[in-house]
Amino acid sequence: MTSLILSIRRSLFLRLLLIFGTTLLLFLIIIAGALRFANNSRNTIDAIPDFFTRNIDSIIDIESIGSPPNLANAMRLAEELGWTIQIRSPIMRWSSDTDNRIDVTQAEFDHTLSADAEIRRIGGEDIIMVERGGYEFYLYQRAVPGSGITTLALYAGFAFAALALLLNYIMVNRLLAPVRLLKQGAERIRNGDLGFRVDSDRQDELGELTQSINHMADSLQSMLEAKRALLLAISHELRSPLAKAKLRLEFIEEGEHAGQLREDINEIDLLIADLIEAERLNQEHAALVAETVGLGGFVRSVTAQYVDYAGSLEVKTPKPDREFDIDKLRIRLLLTNLLNNAVRHGGNNPITVAVSFPGEEALIEVIDRGEGIAKPHLSKVAEPFYRADRSRRRDTGGTGLGLYLCHLIAEAHGGKLEIDSEPGRGTRVSVTLPRRAAAAPAGSTAQAPAR
Repeated sequence: MTSLILSIRRSLFLRLLLIFGTTLLLFLIIIAGALRFANNSRNTIDAIPDFFTRNIDSIIDIESIGSPPNLANAMRLAEELGWTIQIRSPIMRWSSDTDNRIDVTQAEFDHTLSADAEIRRIGGEDIIMVERGGYEFYLYQRAVPGSGITTLALYAGFAFAALALLLNYIMVNRLLAPVRLLKQGAERIRNGDLGFRVDSDRQDELGELTQSINHMADSLQSMLEAKRALLLAISHELRSPLAKAKLRLEFIEEGEHAGQLREDINEIDLLIADLIEAERLNQEHAALVAETVGLGGFVRSVTAQYVDYAGSLEVKTPKPDREFDIDKLRIRLLLTNLLNNAVRHGGNNPITVAVSFPGEEALIEVIDRGEGIAKPHLSKVAEPFYRADRSRRRDTGGTGLGLYLCHLIAEAHGGKLEIDSEPGRGTRVSVTLPRRAAAAPAGSTAQAPAR
């Protein structure tokens, strides 16, 4: 017995089977009991009193009915007694009640009352049969309705059945409560919160699943931290040979090849800077150098370098301006990346930069009217190294880190970045920033992005 209880405690399947089996048994018992009670209560028939059977001739005046029977007298007698009277002969069938609930022809002899009277039984009920003048007189009690007892029994049965269902739901809901916790935990891990762990002391299959998910999060966190450490180490190590290559490039005679080489080295240098900045922002506590600035004026100062854009650049900022706490270098990097993308993919069409202040937030929108982004790529363009142009041709530009960096910068400030695009009609990138940037943790060292 102890091993069986232990098996049930450790098996979700066995507990569910036990709950549903118990519920089914309760249902059968409740419904069967209600129906049986209702059936027994449908017609309440009292036994025929002894003095009726002992004094049949004086109480039931068959002579007043006569032979042939006087049906009016028979009806009067039935009403006085509160019984049903049936009269049968080869030439007639008559009953004082239209509802002949008993088939008297099926009744069986039980015992004799007098020379012409006897008791017959059918279904456990007594019937008095008197035979006179070639006629058979059957007398039996009318059914007494069980008033509201039958309906009450049925309602009570269904109420108990509903209660059993409710208890079943509560038990199953409590049993599966860890599933919701697992869903929330998996969602947080999927969103990048690899430090989150699901708490559970369950010893069944759900407990084992919880432990597996926690171990998976541990493994993912370890792998990502190792990847970041390796990536940062490699990026830093590449800086030294790149610096030497730039130095040697200064001693090479200017020409087409030298210019191409300088462009390649600068692109590698930019890629390394973006990688380091992305990993720095991707830490659990990203350090920001927050300054209070008028956001509208700051955006105008950043966009000033694009005044020569052939497709025209329109900047919309509200008046009066509002001050926000931002990391100026990182927000400048965010705006520059967004504008570079708009110029690169805008097809020399007009670009709009709009700043607004809904509530206590700031909304910065960069809108181009260029080629747009296809729907399958829209949810992935902010991922690192993702490019809609799978050929990765140089003339399409970019390294695949620009929007990823913008996303990280917005999140580091406590905001968010959203992209809405339609092929052939352009792209709208919206950045929402709170009034106060996320505070840097104590002891952290803020570093400006190297560009």
